[in-house]
Amino acid sequence: MAEQFSPSFESLRSFECPQWFRDAKLGFWSHWGPQSVPMYGDWYARSMYIEGSPQYLYHLRHYGHPSKFGYKDLVKLWKAEAFNPDALMDLYVKAGARYFVGQAMHHDHFFNFPSKLNRFNSAQVGPLKDICGLWKKAADNHGLPFGLTEHLGATFSWWNVNKGADNYGPYAGVPYDGNDPAYRDFYLDNFEHYTKGEDNSNIKTWYTPNPKHHAYWLSVMKELIDLYTPDLLYSDGGLPFGRRGQDHEGYHAPETDADYRWGLEAVAYLYNKSAEKHGKNRAIYNQKDRREEIYSIGVLDIEKSQLPGINPRPWQTDTCIGNWFYDVRQVFKQPGHIIEMLIDIASKNGTMLLNILQRPDGTIDEEIQYTLKEMASWVPVCGEGIYGTRPWRISGEGYSSVLIEGFREEKVSWTETDFRFTSKGNTVYAFIMKAVENGTAVIRSFKPDDKVRSVRLLGSGPVPYSQNFGVLTVKLPEKLPTAYTNCLAVELAG
Repeated sequence: MAEQFSPSFESLRSFECPQWFRDAKLGFWSHWGPQSVPMYGDWYARSMYIEGSPQYLYHLRHYGHPSKFGYKDLVKLWKAEAFNPDALMDLYVKAGARYFVGQAMHHDHFFNFPSKLNRFNSAQVGPLKDICGLWKKAADNHGLPFGLTEHLGATFSWWNVNKGADNYGPYAGVPYDGNDPAYRDFYLDNFEHYTKGEDNSNIKTWYTPNPKHHAYWLSVMKELIDLYTPDLLYSDGGLPFGRRGQDHEGYHAPETDADYRWGLEAVAYLYNKSAEKHGKNRAIYNQKDRREEIYSIGVLDIEKSQLPGINPRPWQTDTCIGNWFYDVRQVFKQPGHIIEMLIDIASKNGTMLLNILQRPDGTIDEEIQYTLKEMASWVPVCGEGIYGTRPWRISGEGYSSVLIEGFREEKVSWTETDFRFTSKGNTVYAFIMKAVENGTAVIRSFKPDDKVRSVRLLGSGPVPYSQNFGVLTVKLPEKLPTAYTNCLAVELAG
Protein backbone atom coordinates (compact mmCIF):
# COMPACT_ATOMS: atom_id res chain seq x y z
CA MET A 1 0.00 0.00 0.00
CA ALA A 2 1.32 3.46 -0.93
CA GLU A 3 2.45 5.77 1.85
CA GLN A 4 -0.27 8.04 3.17
CA PHE A 5 0.59 11.62 4.09
CA SER A 6 -1.11 13.44 6.93
CA PRO A 7 -1.80 17.20 6.79
CA SER A 8 1.09 18.10 9.10
CA PHE A 9 4.59 19.42 8.69
CA GLU A 10 5.98 16.32 10.41
CA SER A 11 4.33 13.96 7.92
CA LEU A 12 4.89 16.06 4.79
CA ARG A 13 8.60 16.55 5.51
CA SER A 14 9.04 12.91 4.58
CA PHE A 15 8.43 14.07 0.99
CA GLU A 16 11.11 12.91 -1.44
CA CYS A 17 11.55 14.75 -4.71
CA PRO A 18 10.61 12.40 -7.57
CA GLN A 19 13.25 11.48 -10.11
CA TRP A 20 11.32 12.94 -13.04
CA PHE A 21 11.65 16.43 -11.60
CA ARG A 22 15.33 16.04 -10.67
CA ASP A 23 16.08 14.95 -14.25
CA ALA A 24 13.80 17.40 -16.10
CA LYS A 25 15.69 20.71 -15.55
CA LEU A 26 13.46 22.66 -17.94
CA GLY A 27 9.69 23.07 -17.96
CA PHE A 28 7.44 25.38 -19.97
CA TRP A 29 4.51 27.24 -18.47
CA SER A 30 1.36 28.71 -19.97
CA HIS A 31 0.64 31.72 -17.74
CA TRP A 32 -2.44 32.50 -19.79
CA GLY A 33 -6.03 33.56 -19.29
CA PRO A 34 -8.48 36.41 -19.94
CA GLN A 35 -5.98 38.99 -18.67
CA SER A 36 -4.14 38.41 -21.95
CA VAL A 37 -7.07 39.90 -23.91
CA PRO A 38 -5.91 43.57 -23.82
CA MET A 39 -2.29 42.40 -24.46
CA TYR A 40 -1.33 45.01 -21.87
CA GLY A 41 0.55 43.07 -19.21
CA ASP A 42 0.29 41.42 -15.83
CA TRP A 43 -2.25 42.16 -13.07
CA TYR A 44 -4.62 43.79 -15.57
CA ALA A 45 -7.72 42.68 -13.65
CA ARG A 46 -6.47 44.59 -10.62
CA SER A 47 -4.84 47.64 -12.21
CA MET A 48 -7.84 48.43 -14.42
CA TYR A 49 -9.54 49.45 -11.15
CA ILE A 50 -6.66 51.67 -9.97
CA GLU A 51 -7.46 55.18 -11.18
CA GLY A 52 -4.66 56.77 -13.18
CA SER A 53 -2.61 53.60 -13.69
CA PRO A 54 -1.52 52.79 -17.28
CA GLN A 55 -3.88 49.82 -17.43
CA TYR A 56 -6.79 51.87 -16.04
CA LEU A 57 -6.19 54.52 -18.71
CA TYR A 58 -5.93 51.90 -21.43
CA HIS A 59 -9.13 50.24 -20.25
CA LEU A 60 -11.01 53.54 -19.97
CA ARG A 61 -10.06 54.64 -23.48
CA HIS A 62 -10.30 51.24 -25.16
CA TYR A 63 -13.25 49.51 -23.48
CA GLY A 64 -14.95 52.13 -21.34
CA HIS A 65 -15.20 53.03 -17.67
CA PRO A 66 -14.99 50.07 -15.23
CA SER A 67 -18.41 50.96 -13.84
CA LYS A 68 -19.86 50.20 -17.28
CA PHE A 69 -17.41 47.69 -18.77
CA GLY A 70 -15.74 45.78 -15.98
CA TYR A 71 -13.64 42.65 -15.78
CA LYS A 72 -16.78 40.45 -15.88
CA ASP A 73 -17.31 41.86 -19.40
CA LEU A 74 -13.69 41.57 -20.47
CA VAL A 75 -13.51 37.83 -19.73
CA LYS A 76 -16.22 37.22 -22.32
CA LEU A 77 -13.86 38.54 -25.01
CA TRP A 78 -11.35 35.75 -24.39
CA LYS A 79 -12.08 33.15 -27.08
CA ALA A 80 -8.81 31.17 -27.47
CA GLU A 81 -10.09 30.55 -31.00
CA ALA A 82 -6.72 29.52 -32.48
CA PHE A 83 -5.55 27.47 -29.48
CA ASN A 84 -3.80 24.27 -30.66
CA PRO A 85 -2.18 22.68 -27.61
CA ASP A 86 -0.78 19.64 -29.45
CA ALA A 87 1.04 21.78 -32.02
CA LEU A 88 2.39 24.04 -29.28
CA MET A 89 3.50 21.07 -27.18
CA ASP A 90 5.40 19.70 -30.16
CA LEU A 91 7.32 22.99 -30.41
CA TYR A 92 7.91 23.03 -26.65
CA VAL A 93 9.36 19.51 -26.54
CA LYS A 94 11.71 20.30 -29.43
CA ALA A 95 12.80 23.46 -27.59
CA GLY A 96 13.74 21.41 -24.53
CA ALA A 97 10.70 21.24 -22.24
CA ARG A 98 10.67 18.12 -20.09
CA TYR A 99 7.53 19.00 -18.15
CA PHE A 100 4.62 21.33 -18.80
CA VAL A 101 2.58 23.51 -16.44
CA GLY A 102 -0.73 25.21 -17.14
CA GLN A 103 -2.38 27.99 -15.16
CA ALA A 104 -5.53 26.84 -13.38
CA MET A 105 -6.48 30.36 -12.33
CA HIS A 106 -4.81 33.68 -11.71
CA HIS A 107 -5.68 36.21 -9.00
CA ASP A 108 -8.56 37.33 -11.24
CA HIS A 109 -10.79 34.49 -9.96
CA PHE A 110 -11.39 33.17 -13.48
CA PHE A 111 -10.88 29.40 -13.68
CA ASN A 112 -9.41 27.66 -16.75
CA PHE A 113 -11.34 24.47 -16.08
CA PRO A 114 -15.01 23.40 -15.71
CA SER A 115 -15.50 24.18 -12.04
CA LYS A 116 -18.67 23.45 -10.09
CA LEU A 117 -17.61 26.04 -7.53
CA ASN A 118 -17.22 29.10 -9.78
CA ARG A 119 -19.47 29.91 -12.74
CA PHE A 120 -16.79 32.18 -14.19
CA ASN A 121 -14.74 29.46 -15.84
CA SER A 122 -13.45 28.79 -19.33
CA ALA A 123 -15.97 26.02 -20.00
CA GLN A 124 -18.93 28.34 -19.39
CA VAL A 125 -17.60 31.82 -20.24
CA GLY A 126 -15.30 33.01 -23.02
CA PRO A 127 -13.51 30.11 -24.77
CA LEU A 128 -16.12 27.49 -23.77
CA LYS A 129 -13.21 25.04 -23.47
CA ASP A 130 -11.56 23.09 -20.68
CA ILE A 131 -8.20 24.82 -21.10
CA CYS A 132 -6.48 22.79 -18.37
CA GLY A 133 -7.90 19.55 -19.72
CA LEU A 134 -6.70 20.31 -23.25
CA TRP A 135 -3.21 21.13 -21.95
CA LYS A 136 -3.12 17.90 -19.95
CA LYS A 137 -4.15 15.81 -22.95
CA ALA A 138 -1.40 17.40 -25.07
CA ALA A 139 1.19 16.87 -22.32
CA ASP A 140 0.12 13.24 -21.98
CA ASN A 141 0.38 12.77 -25.75
CA HIS A 142 4.00 13.97 -25.57
CA GLY A 143 4.90 12.00 -22.45
CA LEU A 144 5.43 15.08 -20.29
CA PRO A 145 4.65 15.37 -16.57
CA PHE A 146 1.81 17.87 -16.17
CA GLY A 147 1.42 20.56 -13.54
CA LEU A 148 -0.93 23.39 -12.62
CA THR A 149 -0.50 26.73 -10.91
CA GLU A 150 -2.97 28.36 -8.56
CA HIS A 151 -3.02 32.03 -7.64
CA LEU A 152 -6.33 31.94 -5.79
CA GLY A 153 -4.88 32.21 -2.30
CA ALA A 154 -4.18 35.93 -2.67
CA THR A 155 -7.30 36.75 -4.70
CA PHE A 156 -9.46 37.90 -1.78
CA SER A 157 -7.18 40.79 -0.81
CA TRP A 158 -5.59 41.30 -4.26
CA TRP A 159 -8.93 42.24 -5.81
CA ASN A 160 -9.97 44.80 -3.19
CA VAL A 161 -9.75 47.64 -5.71
CA ASN A 162 -12.82 46.52 -7.68
CA LYS A 163 -14.86 47.92 -4.74
CA GLY A 164 -13.65 51.47 -5.40
CA ALA A 165 -14.67 54.47 -7.49
CA ASP A 166 -12.93 57.33 -9.27
CA ASN A 167 -11.82 60.28 -7.16
CA TYR A 168 -12.03 62.84 -9.97
CA GLY A 169 -13.33 63.35 -13.50
CA PRO A 170 -16.69 62.59 -15.11
CA TYR A 171 -17.16 59.34 -13.14
CA ALA A 172 -16.08 60.64 -9.73
CA GLY A 173 -17.88 58.67 -7.03
CA VAL A 174 -19.50 56.21 -9.45
CA PRO A 175 -18.87 52.69 -7.99
CA TYR A 176 -16.90 50.22 -10.08
CA ASP A 177 -18.79 47.09 -11.10
CA GLY A 178 -17.13 45.10 -8.31
CA ASN A 179 -19.83 46.62 -6.09
CA ASP A 180 -22.66 45.01 -8.10
CA PRO A 181 -24.43 42.44 -5.83
CA ALA A 182 -25.32 40.34 -8.90
CA TYR A 183 -21.62 39.52 -9.36
CA ARG A 184 -20.57 39.30 -5.73
CA ASP A 185 -19.70 35.61 -6.20
CA PHE A 186 -17.13 36.58 -8.86
CA TYR A 187 -15.78 39.83 -7.43
CA LEU A 188 -15.90 38.43 -3.87
CA ASP A 189 -17.29 39.87 -0.69
CA ASN A 190 -13.96 41.41 0.25
CA PHE A 191 -14.99 44.88 1.49
CA GLU A 192 -12.86 44.31 4.61
CA HIS A 193 -9.76 44.84 2.46
CA TYR A 194 -10.98 48.13 0.97
CA THR A 195 -10.97 51.41 2.89
CA LYS A 196 -12.92 54.24 1.29
CA GLY A 197 -10.98 57.49 1.01
CA GLU A 198 -7.59 55.80 1.40
CA ASP A 199 -4.98 54.67 -1.11
CA ASN A 200 -5.79 51.01 -1.72
CA SER A 201 -3.29 50.52 -4.54
CA ASN A 202 -0.83 48.67 -2.29
CA ILE A 203 -1.71 45.18 -1.10
CA LYS A 204 -1.38 45.29 2.67
CA THR A 205 -2.09 41.60 3.30
CA TRP A 206 -1.28 39.04 0.60
CA TYR A 207 -3.12 36.21 2.33
CA THR A 208 -6.39 37.27 3.93
CA PRO A 209 -7.25 36.10 7.46
CA ASN A 210 -10.82 35.49 6.25
CA PRO A 211 -11.68 31.84 7.13
CA LYS A 212 -14.44 31.61 4.49
CA HIS A 213 -11.88 32.26 1.77
CA HIS A 214 -9.54 29.69 3.31
CA ALA A 215 -12.25 27.04 3.16
CA TYR A 216 -13.21 28.05 -0.40
CA TRP A 217 -9.57 27.84 -1.50
CA LEU A 218 -9.20 24.33 -0.11
CA SER A 219 -12.39 23.12 -1.80
CA VAL A 220 -11.14 24.49 -5.13
CA MET A 221 -7.74 22.81 -4.70
CA LYS A 222 -9.43 19.48 -4.05
CA GLU A 223 -11.66 19.97 -7.10
CA LEU A 224 -8.60 20.71 -9.21
CA ILE A 225 -6.67 17.68 -7.92
CA ASP A 226 -9.67 15.38 -8.41
CA LEU A 227 -10.05 16.54 -12.02
CA TYR A 228 -6.42 16.29 -13.16
CA THR A 229 -4.21 14.57 -10.52
CA PRO A 230 -1.38 16.95 -11.46
CA ASP A 231 2.29 16.03 -11.10
CA LEU A 232 2.99 19.55 -9.85
CA LEU A 233 0.92 22.11 -7.98
CA TYR A 234 2.26 25.63 -7.52
CA SER A 235 0.99 28.32 -5.16
CA ASP A 236 1.82 31.94 -5.93
CA GLY A 237 2.98 32.75 -2.44
CA GLY A 238 4.03 30.95 0.69
CA LEU A 239 2.18 27.92 2.00
CA PRO A 240 -1.44 29.10 2.51
CA PHE A 241 -2.43 30.69 4.79
CA GLY A 242 0.51 31.66 6.95
CA ARG A 243 0.32 35.43 7.13
CA ARG A 244 2.80 37.66 5.37
CA GLY A 245 3.28 41.22 4.19
CA GLN A 246 2.67 42.64 0.74
CA ASP A 247 6.10 41.80 -0.70
CA HIS A 248 7.14 38.42 -2.08
CA GLU A 249 9.88 37.87 0.49
CA GLY A 250 8.11 38.68 3.77
CA TYR A 251 7.44 35.21 5.21
CA HIS A 252 7.34 35.29 8.99
CA ALA A 253 4.57 33.03 10.26
CA PRO A 254 5.94 30.23 12.47
CA GLU A 255 5.05 26.67 11.58
CA THR A 256 2.75 26.62 14.59
CA ASP A 257 0.43 29.14 12.86
CA ALA A 258 -2.95 27.38 12.81
CA ASP A 259 -3.82 28.83 9.39
CA TYR A 260 -1.21 26.63 7.73
CA ARG A 261 -3.67 23.77 8.16
CA TRP A 262 -5.44 24.68 4.91
CA GLY A 263 -2.29 24.50 2.84
CA LEU A 264 -1.08 21.35 4.61
CA GLU A 265 -4.37 19.61 3.88
CA ALA A 266 -4.16 20.53 0.18
CA VAL A 267 -0.58 19.24 -0.12
CA ALA A 268 -1.38 15.97 1.66
CA TYR A 269 -4.43 15.56 -0.61
CA LEU A 270 -2.24 16.13 -3.70
CA TYR A 271 0.40 13.59 -2.65
CA ASN A 272 -2.11 10.95 -1.58
CA LYS A 273 -4.08 11.24 -4.84
CA SER A 274 -0.82 10.90 -6.78
CA ALA A 275 0.18 7.82 -4.77
CA GLU A 276 -3.28 6.35 -5.29
CA LYS A 277 -2.89 6.73 -9.05
CA HIS A 278 0.78 5.78 -9.48
CA GLY A 279 1.49 3.47 -6.55
CA LYS A 280 3.77 6.08 -4.97
CA ASN A 281 3.74 9.84 -4.87
CA ARG A 282 5.21 11.46 -7.99
CA ALA A 283 3.75 14.92 -7.41
CA ILE A 284 5.57 17.98 -6.12
CA TYR A 285 4.24 21.09 -4.44
CA ASN A 286 5.83 24.52 -5.06
CA GLN A 287 5.58 27.54 -2.78
CA LYS A 288 7.83 30.55 -2.15
CA ASP A 289 8.69 30.58 1.55
CA ARG A 290 12.49 30.15 1.59
CA ARG A 291 12.65 28.76 5.12
CA GLU A 292 13.63 25.10 4.92
CA GLU A 293 11.26 24.11 7.70
CA ILE A 294 8.42 25.27 5.42
CA TYR A 295 9.60 24.47 1.89
CA SER A 296 10.84 20.96 2.72
CA ILE A 297 7.26 19.69 2.37
CA GLY A 298 7.81 20.07 -1.38
CA VAL A 299 10.11 21.95 -3.76
CA LEU A 300 11.04 25.59 -3.19
CA ASP A 301 10.07 27.99 -5.97
CA ILE A 302 11.87 31.31 -6.50
CA GLU A 303 10.16 33.84 -8.74
CA LYS A 304 12.39 35.58 -11.31
CA SER A 305 15.55 35.08 -9.26
CA GLN A 306 17.94 32.34 -8.21
CA LEU A 307 20.06 30.95 -5.41
CA PRO A 308 23.72 32.01 -5.08
CA GLY A 309 25.06 28.45 -4.94
CA ILE A 310 24.22 24.75 -4.82
CA ASN A 311 21.21 23.86 -2.69
CA PRO A 312 21.17 20.28 -1.35
CA ARG A 313 17.46 20.05 -2.14
CA PRO A 314 16.17 20.46 -5.72
CA TRP A 315 14.52 23.83 -6.31
CA GLN A 316 12.84 25.76 -9.11
CA THR A 317 13.02 29.21 -10.66
CA ASP A 318 9.87 30.38 -12.37
CA THR A 319 10.46 33.07 -14.93
CA CYS A 320 9.14 34.47 -18.20
CA ILE A 321 10.30 35.54 -21.64
CA GLY A 322 8.67 38.95 -21.18
CA ASN A 323 5.85 40.00 -18.87
CA TRP A 324 3.73 37.36 -17.16
CA PHE A 325 0.81 38.02 -19.50
CA TYR A 326 1.29 39.13 -23.09
CA ASP A 327 2.30 42.79 -23.18
CA VAL A 328 2.83 44.71 -26.41
CA ARG A 329 5.17 47.09 -24.53
CA GLN A 330 7.55 44.43 -23.25
CA VAL A 331 11.10 43.68 -24.41
CA PHE A 332 11.61 39.90 -24.54
CA LYS A 333 14.61 37.95 -23.28
CA GLN A 334 16.88 36.76 -26.08
CA PRO A 335 17.56 33.02 -26.58
CA GLY A 336 21.17 33.26 -25.37
CA HIS A 337 20.06 34.89 -22.12
CA ILE A 338 17.50 32.15 -21.48
CA ILE A 339 20.05 29.40 -22.19
CA GLU A 340 22.62 30.98 -19.87
CA MET A 341 20.00 31.23 -17.10
CA LEU A 342 19.10 27.56 -17.54
CA ILE A 343 22.75 26.51 -17.28
CA ASP A 344 23.41 28.59 -14.17
CA ILE A 345 20.26 27.29 -12.48
CA ALA A 346 21.01 23.64 -13.35
CA SER A 347 24.55 24.00 -11.96
CA LYS A 348 23.01 24.83 -8.56
CA ASN A 349 20.61 21.85 -8.43
CA GLY A 350 17.77 23.95 -9.79
CA THR A 351 15.16 23.65 -12.53
CA MET A 352 13.78 26.43 -14.70
CA LEU A 353 10.07 26.85 -15.40
CA LEU A 354 9.77 29.25 -18.33
CA ASN A 355 6.55 31.05 -19.20
CA ILE A 356 5.90 30.99 -22.96
CA LEU A 357 3.69 33.97 -23.72
CA GLN A 358 0.48 33.45 -25.67
CA ARG A 359 -1.71 35.97 -27.36
CA PRO A 360 -5.41 35.90 -26.45
CA ASP A 361 -6.26 33.69 -29.43
CA GLY A 362 -3.85 31.03 -28.13
CA THR A 363 -1.03 31.52 -30.63
CA ILE A 364 2.56 32.58 -30.01
CA ASP A 365 4.11 35.44 -31.95
CA GLU A 366 7.09 35.36 -34.34
CA GLU A 367 9.60 36.58 -31.74
CA ILE A 368 8.73 33.72 -29.41
CA GLN A 369 8.68 31.23 -32.29
CA TYR A 370 12.21 32.38 -33.09
CA THR A 371 13.31 31.89 -29.47
CA LEU A 372 11.87 28.37 -29.43
CA LYS A 373 13.57 27.57 -32.73
CA GLU A 374 16.94 28.76 -31.41
CA MET A 375 16.53 26.72 -28.23
CA ALA A 376 15.58 23.73 -30.36
CA SER A 377 18.90 24.09 -32.21
CA TRP A 378 20.89 24.25 -28.94
CA VAL A 379 19.27 21.38 -27.03
CA PRO A 380 20.48 18.53 -29.31
CA VAL A 381 24.03 19.90 -29.02
CA CYS A 382 24.32 20.60 -25.30
CA GLY A 383 21.31 18.92 -23.68
CA GLU A 384 23.51 16.03 -22.51
CA GLY A 385 25.05 18.43 -20.00
CA ILE A 386 21.63 19.50 -18.68
CA TYR A 387 19.11 16.67 -18.56
CA GLY A 388 19.54 13.99 -15.92
CA THR A 389 22.54 15.75 -14.40
CA ARG A 390 23.34 16.52 -10.79
CA PRO A 391 25.45 19.28 -9.27
CA TRP A 392 29.22 18.82 -9.20
CA ARG A 393 31.15 19.73 -6.05
CA ILE A 394 30.96 23.41 -7.05
CA SER A 395 28.52 25.17 -9.37
CA GLY A 396 31.12 27.15 -11.30
CA GLU A 397 34.24 29.24 -11.45
CA GLY A 398 35.15 32.68 -12.79
CA TYR A 399 34.75 36.36 -12.12
CA SER A 400 31.07 36.71 -13.03
CA SER A 401 27.85 35.77 -11.31
CA VAL A 402 24.13 36.31 -11.83
CA LEU A 403 22.41 39.18 -10.06
CA ILE A 404 20.55 37.99 -6.95
CA GLU A 405 18.35 40.99 -6.24
CA GLY A 406 14.56 41.07 -6.15
CA PHE A 407 12.93 40.19 -9.45
CA ARG A 408 15.79 41.41 -11.65
CA GLU A 409 17.21 39.06 -14.28
CA GLU A 410 19.84 41.04 -16.12
CA LYS A 411 22.01 39.36 -18.72
CA VAL A 412 25.48 38.67 -17.32
CA SER A 413 28.58 40.02 -19.06
CA TRP A 414 30.50 36.75 -18.90
CA THR A 415 34.30 36.57 -19.22
CA GLU A 416 36.57 33.81 -20.49
CA THR A 417 37.18 32.82 -16.85
CA ASP A 418 33.55 31.78 -16.39
CA PHE A 419 32.42 28.15 -16.40
CA ARG A 420 29.38 26.41 -14.95
CA PHE A 421 29.46 22.73 -13.98
CA THR A 422 27.04 19.81 -13.86
CA SER A 423 27.81 16.11 -13.57
CA LYS A 424 26.57 12.67 -14.52
CA GLY A 425 28.42 9.56 -13.33
CA ASN A 426 32.17 10.10 -13.94
CA THR A 427 31.57 12.95 -16.39
CA VAL A 428 31.79 16.60 -15.45
CA TYR A 429 30.13 19.00 -17.89
CA ALA A 430 31.87 22.37 -18.10
CA PHE A 431 29.79 25.03 -19.84
CA ILE A 432 31.97 27.68 -21.45
CA MET A 433 30.05 30.86 -20.64
CA LYS A 434 32.19 32.93 -23.01
CA ALA A 435 34.50 31.40 -25.58
CA VAL A 436 36.70 32.78 -28.34
CA GLU A 437 36.65 30.71 -31.50
CA ASN A 438 39.93 28.84 -32.04
CA GLY A 439 40.74 29.76 -28.46
CA THR A 440 41.72 27.90 -25.32
CA ALA A 441 39.56 27.03 -22.33
CA VAL A 442 41.40 26.95 -19.00
CA ILE A 443 39.53 25.32 -16.09
CA ARG A 444 41.07 25.62 -12.63
CA SER A 445 38.56 23.78 -10.47
CA PHE A 446 39.86 20.25 -10.97
CA LYS A 447 42.15 18.85 -8.29
CA PRO A 448 45.45 17.05 -9.00
CA ASP A 449 43.82 13.71 -8.18
CA ASP A 450 40.96 14.36 -10.66
CA LYS A 451 42.50 12.27 -13.41
CA VAL A 452 41.04 13.28 -16.77
CA ARG A 453 40.56 10.38 -19.19
CA SER A 454 39.04 12.27 -22.11
CA VAL A 455 37.50 15.59 -23.12
CA ARG A 456 34.73 16.03 -25.68
CA LEU A 457 33.20 19.20 -27.02
CA LEU A 458 29.48 18.42 -27.18
CA GLY A 459 28.26 18.58 -30.75
CA SER A 460 31.79 18.22 -32.11
CA GLY A 461 33.84 15.38 -30.60
CA PRO A 462 37.17 14.80 -28.83
CA VAL A 463 39.39 17.86 -28.36
CA PRO A 464 43.09 18.17 -27.36
CA TYR A 465 43.75 18.85 -23.69
CA SER A 466 46.48 18.88 -21.08
CA GLN A 467 46.33 18.64 -17.30
CA ASN A 468 48.93 20.18 -15.03
CA PHE A 469 48.49 20.10 -11.23
CA GLY A 470 44.75 19.87 -11.76
CA VAL A 471 44.49 22.79 -14.19
CA LEU A 472 42.78 21.59 -17.36
CA THR A 473 43.68 23.34 -20.61
CA VAL A 474 41.52 22.53 -23.63
CA LYS A 475 42.14 23.58 -27.22
CA LEU A 476 38.88 24.57 -28.87
CA PRO A 477 38.24 24.07 -32.59
CA GLU A 478 38.14 26.98 -34.99
CA LYS A 479 34.39 26.66 -35.38
CA LEU A 480 32.26 25.96 -32.34
CA PRO A 481 29.14 23.78 -32.70
CA THR A 482 26.65 26.37 -31.41
CA ALA A 483 26.50 30.15 -31.44
CA TYR A 484 25.26 29.99 -27.86
CA THR A 485 26.96 28.53 -24.79
CA ASN A 486 29.09 25.48 -25.61
CA CYS A 487 29.90 22.60 -23.31
CA LEU A 488 32.86 20.32 -22.59
CA ALA A 489 32.29 16.77 -21.33
CA VAL A 490 35.23 15.89 -19.09
CA GLU A 491 35.45 12.19 -18.25
CA LEU A 492 37.31 11.43 -15.03
CA ALA A 493 38.86 8.15 -13.99
CA GLY A 494 36.49 6.24 -11.71
